[in-house]
Amino acid sequence: MSPPMLIPCPHCGGLNRIPAQRLGDNPVCGRCKHTLLPAAPFELNQASFASQLQGDLPLLVDVWADWCGPCKAFAPTFAQAAHQLQGRVRLGKLDSEANRQLAGQLGVRSIPSLILFRGGAEVARQSGALPLPQLLAWLAGQGI
Repeated sequence: MSPPMLIPCPHCGGLNRIPAQRLGDNPVCGRCKHTLLPAAPFELNQASFASQLQGDLPLLVDVWADWCGPCKAFAPTFAQAAHQLQGRVRLGKLDSEANRQLAGQLGVRSIPSLILFRGGAEVARQSGALPLPQLLAWLAGQGI
């Protein structure tokens, strides 16, 4: 039996210990009772970002802006990926306009940008919108 995985709640930021074999059982947060692994991307901001880096499941961040046409066109693809990858990777969206300081700290130079974090550290980055098959292939190349 594998040790439990730490999963930060996308709603309250509380850390939850979930047995790896139960990730597909739609676990809920012990603190706020919301779904820990939603089948849709969740919003990130300056305040929630650090807590979401914690945990054992990778975090894929879509950095976007409301005025960006390619960002808007990519949003449904990112949502589809969240549904298909539920339980394997957490998908978060970071509005670069509302969170300029964090986008700057992350070194975002173009949007949309995808940044993959594992163990609290950036492990891969991809600029530009991707069709779903290419996004899934890129993530597969990262071990997801």
